[in-house]
Amino acid sequence: MAKKSGGRLVSSAGLVTYYDSEDRRAVQISPPNMVMIIAGAIALITIVLNAVY
Repeated sequence: MAKKSGGRLVSSAGLVTYYDSEDRRAVQISPPNMVMIIAGAIALITIVLNAVY
């Protein structure tokens, strides 16, 4: 009989197992900071577009 390789489940029907890997060298931004940066960028764009038009 054939041996099962590894201990992973077989992916089927388009389901794929993804592994969460973090790169220590990458820039780490916490979610609350990201929300504040995006909100600030949207506010700045709104102010600039309001002044131009």
